[in-house]
Amino acid sequence: MEVIEELGDDLELRQATIADTEALVAFNAEIHRTADESTSTFIASWTRDLMSGHHPTCGPGDFTVVEATQSGEIVSSLNLIAQTWTYSGIPFGVGRVELVGTRPEYRRRGLVRRQMAVVHGWSADRGHLAQAITGIPHYYRQFGYEMVLDLGGGRTGYRPYIPDLAAETAEPYRVRAATLDDLPFIADLDEQARPRALVSAVRDAAIWRFELEGRHGESRHAVQVVERLDGQPVGYVVHAGQLWGTGLVVRAFELAVGVSWLAVTPTVLRYLKSTAEKYQEQPGDRAWESFSFALGAAHPVYRAIPERLPRKIRPYAYYLRVPALPAFLRHIAPVLEERLAASMATGHSGELRLGFYGDGLRLVLDEGRLAAVEAWEPGENWEAAPAFPGLTFLQLLFGYRSLAELEYAFADCRVDDAEARVLLDALFPRQPSHVWPID
Repeated sequence: MEVIEELGDDLELRQATIADTEALVAFNAEIHRTADESTSTFIASWTRDLMSGHHPTCGPGDFTVVEATQSGEIVSSLNLIAQTWTYSGIPFGVGRVELVGTRPEYRRRGLVRRQMAVVHGWSADRGHLAQAITGIPHYYRQFGYEMVLDLGGGRTGYRPYIPDLAAETAEPYRVRAATLDDLPFIADLDEQARPRALVSAVRDAAIWRFELEGRHGESRHAVQVVERLDGQPVGYVVHAGQLWGTGLVVRAFELAVGVSWLAVTPTVLRYLKSTAEKYQEQPGDRAWESFSFALGAAHPVYRAIPERLPRKIRPYAYYLRVPALPAFLRHIAPVLEERLAASMATGHSGELRLGFYGDGLRLVLDEGRLAAVEAWEPGENWEAAPAFPGLTFLQLLFGYRSLAELEYAFADCRVDDAEARVLLDALFPRQPSHVWPID
């Protein structure tokens, strides 16, 4: 057991061990429960997954705990889940901070701040270029995070919107539980779909295997293969292993190239109906009413059956932290150069300076190539450069907002130079992202 820091007041910050599993399961299930729950069975299952030693990218040593040394009680904790995301096809390491919680009587003592510093260090040591978190509004901005990617979002339909199979007609496709032999096919389809999103998460073979057979209880997903009657697979669907409230939620749905969404989707809808009817028979589940495709802002299924998905689910947002912007921009230079080549600034040479009301960046372009990215101090000439308040440049970088949208929302976002405006629009267009993160 590694003690990281003695905090005083009978508190000790340390790295968790496998022996902390049951205590952390109980702590997180209590701290992260909803108002109508006495304990969260989903959070308990998720914590057990991450502490099991079988998760591909997270284990007991990736948790921090603050312990009251005399009683041995855990009073605060969080963890780091390593993963790989892609930016327009370029992989980059991400440290996902999650399960951040503190007992009410120990809040406002800086315990989360101490732990965030620790896991940010772990993430940097692993070569991650960014950290991400899904969390309560505004709070994580104090640790250098900005909301810059859609989180969730999708479409919802209801029981009457599911089409019946015509009388004396056989279902043209089957939906069955995936096996280990199906994982290469599923992984290929997942990779095939990735270019639809600017930013997405990469699931390798180990992660797909964990999705299939490594999860506990309510954190389980049902991974299903859609196939023709002759056994040829044409797609896959991943959904929750139980009802969430009165709805069944789909987390992933992809079809092979050349397979019609119009032909396959009705079979999948009928499968969701029969599955939801089975789930509602489980103890504690209520009668199901709806089905949701939680697949982000844009997905082929929304266009295939728009009349059956009348309700739009508004996305929340991921927080992202990019501690070294020059390093990140250098990492994605091939994407930036491709965008420039496809614009009216193809082959451009010059400088683009960006001010952040304190510090800034200097980008050097040499015949369309990003020759240098470095930190820049605006000094007395700050008004001459495009200016982005706070961390709002991250919203532009990750395609979350366009330059025009940032200028409309923030009076102190200013781009007075016409050439700089053309370059910024070319380098950083608005694009949708969809990250189904590694949990």
